Amino acid sequence: MNLDEAQKKKVTEWIAQGLKLSDIQRRLDAEMGVRLTYMEVRFLVDDLKLTPKDPEPPKPVELPVNKAVAEPDAPVGTSEQDEGTGGPLSEKEELPPPGAGKVKVKVDQIARPGAIVSGGVTFSDGKGADWYLDQMGRLGLSPKEQGYKPSAADVQVFQMELQSQLAKMGF
Repeated sequence: MNLDEAQKKKVTEWIAQGLKLSDIQRRLDAEMGVRLTYMEVRFLVDDLKLTPKDPEPPKPVELPVNKAVAEPDAPVGTSEQDEGTGGPLSEKEELPPPGAGKVKVKVDQIARPGAIVSGGVTFSDGKGADWYLDQMGRLGLSPKEQGYKPSAADVQVFQMELQSQLAKMGF
């Protein structure tokens, strides 16, 4: 790793340009004929007291919110104004509580094979499903009726209730 001053200056320029260490490794080989391992490039940059730049994270894109799309459960043809009173809708009328507390979550005493914890859930429409949390932290839902998909509101209430139940158990 004996680089002359011109080569060190070139590496400094590459770091200032925001190149990654792997790119610097390739350029050292291609342009200067200096073959270094990735680790040696890391040491070189450290010896030169340089800090590689982190790439700028992409800026979040602000999308315009379409009220009909943002509230998919709202009936078609409704607006922000209540037609009967001419005034704005109240919070209670606008967003009813999801599932209204009708989702019941049960945790098994003994988890099913391959799961850390498992149990059952009964949704607000009375249909049930088995659920499990695997070793990778993935939540699985197996409805008792084939093809059944609970409403988004019920799933949200289920997840919050499950989180509450598991927190009580120390998970």
